[in-house]
Amino acid sequence: MLGNVIVGQSGGPTSVINSSLAGVFKTAKDRGAKKVYGMRHGIKGLLDRQYVDLSEKIKTTMDIELLKRTPSSYLGSCRYKLPEIKDDRETYDKIFEILDELEIKFFFYIGGNDSMDTIKKLSDYAILIGSDIRFMGVPKTIDNDLAVTDHTPGYGSAAKFIASTMKEIIRDGLVYDYPTITIVEIMGRNAGWLTAAAALAKGDDCEGVDLIYLPEKTFDIDHFMDRVKELTAKGRSIVVAISEGIRVLDGRYVFELSDHVEFVDAFGHKQLAGSAKFLSNKIGAELGIKTRAIELSTLQRCAAHMTSRTDITEAYNVGGAAVKAAFEGESGKVVVLQRVSDDPYMCITATHDVHQIANIEKKVPLEWITDDDYVTDDLIHYIKPLIQAELSPIMVDGLPHHLNVDM
Repeated sequence: MLGNVIVGQSGGPTSVINSSLAGVFKTAKDRGAKKVYGMRHGIKGLLDRQYVDLSEKIKTTMDIELLKRTPSSYLGSCRYKLPEIKDDRETYDKIFEILDELEIKFFFYIGGNDSMDTIKKLSDYAILIGSDIRFMGVPKTIDNDLAVTDHTPGYGSAAKFIASTMKEIIRDGLVYDYPTITIVEIMGRNAGWLTAAAALAKGDDCEGVDLIYLPEKTFDIDHFMDRVKELTAKGRSIVVAISEGIRVLDGRYVFELSDHVEFVDAFGHKQLAGSAKFLSNKIGAELGIKTRAIELSTLQRCAAHMTSRTDITEAYNVGGAAVKAAFEGESGKVVVLQRVSDDPYMCITATHDVHQIANIEKKVPLEWITDDDYVTDDLIHYIKPLIQAELSPIMVDGLPHHLNVDM
């Protein structure tokens, strides 16, 4: 008997993270795993002995299809930073004690940068104590800031939602015969991949957004105000896309320039929100132009009705690839996507040492950001294949139907 499997989800959810969970579960069962356990609320829940037997929850092919279409983290999530091994071996001993009780031989963690830090530490501790448990990271993050991999599952669907929403916002903003300004704040922390997706709105049927500001470049407020005055002087409405993580020259986030309540998580990440509101208020006060601030917020990561079929398929595939690699003897690795062709688009899976991925932020190359507050065609061509095709929700009573672990 191969031994049992356990899988968890961590960090911010996406609309396709459960497709990766489905890939882990089905591939593990198909390859002979007796039990597949799910951690409730990630590694933090495991420390509290919170877990479920997924075989009792996911019983049919329809359950698998529903799980793939269910947004957010089916098992629940956490933002829990494991201590350094040298500082607290007791925590690690407790984790391995629980894993041994459950006869776990394969551990999978679906997440982004911080989750890969967990895989790194657990696989290092396994080597230290001579444990044969294999640890594998399964990538996800809408921020697309994970190193080595061409892109991350979750990003394509969020980009599709952003581009679609921007087209609708642009149409709405053009209904008046006087200039208005709409500033849309987009997630991504310190990387501008998501905000760059706003550029995809431009096409034969849409004028596109007017200005795009990514955190990879210092944000100059005076320059921004000059651009706004220049564009609105032409008598038309404009739409601006900004990253939540834009910073001014002294290193402060733009939202920190106003009064705000600061929340910092276990990994030291500040909650970023309020930059669009700050800029909107400044325009209103100084230029007297009607301005609206929109924060897409969690809609970017939970809009499962707007998933990309490419994204959901790749999310499922990386889950399956992680199981295959672990069952064949690999540990301390992360599944990555390698783009082998743009036309036609094709990506394959591979594995890579977690030590070269965890805690490393991949940002938009500066050569893909223009000097006139926009992005290049190269960046648009990079994103466009990731948003292609759709996977329709399974509708019940006119609404999408989801799988709920507690029901």
